[in-house]
Amino acid sequence: MKEEEVILVNEEDQQIGTMPKMEAHEKGILHRAFSVFVMNEKGETMLQQRAAHKYHSPLLWTNTCCSHQRIGETNIEAGKRRLQEEMGFTVDLKELFSFVYKAPFDNGLTEHELDHVMVGSYTESPVINPEEVADWKWMKPVDIQSDIAKNPATYTAWFKIIFERFYDHLVQNSSAL
Repeated sequence: MKEEEVILVNEEDQQIGTMPKMEAHEKGILHRAFSVFVMNEKGETMLQQRAAHKYHSPLLWTNTCCSHQRIGETNIEAGKRRLQEEMGFTVDLKELFSFVYKAPFDNGLTEHELDHVMVGSYTESPVINPEEVADWKWMKPVDIQSDIAKNPATYTAWFKIIFERFYDHLVQNSSAL
């Protein structure tokens, strides 16, 4: 099976090439990614715990799903595809913002991503894919923020960055869904 390619971009999100996913993470090269946040009618966010065998951040809690866009795929299409693959459902998504972050990991890999953040609304329970997800739960943003402060090592790097920088933006948009 051919390794998945990521889309290399500059800081303005203009595509400048592609590269195998693992190579991009080994070299820490900027590439396009996305993070989906699904909220329910109570204003809670659906979190997932990453599967134990993930090559980085295993068993850490994070947003509903995240991944990399494929060539020719819009951010929304990618978010819907991955939401179905990881959590077993799809919803309408709205893109809120994007940001660049760089996070090195203990295993020598580095996430250097231009991350497109999207939100959607859902009220049911997911049907998680155990190859991708170990567990899931609903949490209110204020409780997530408090838990990140108390237990930062149990959350992914990008999730902590999104919550630190964009908490108010996420809360405002979740109430408008």
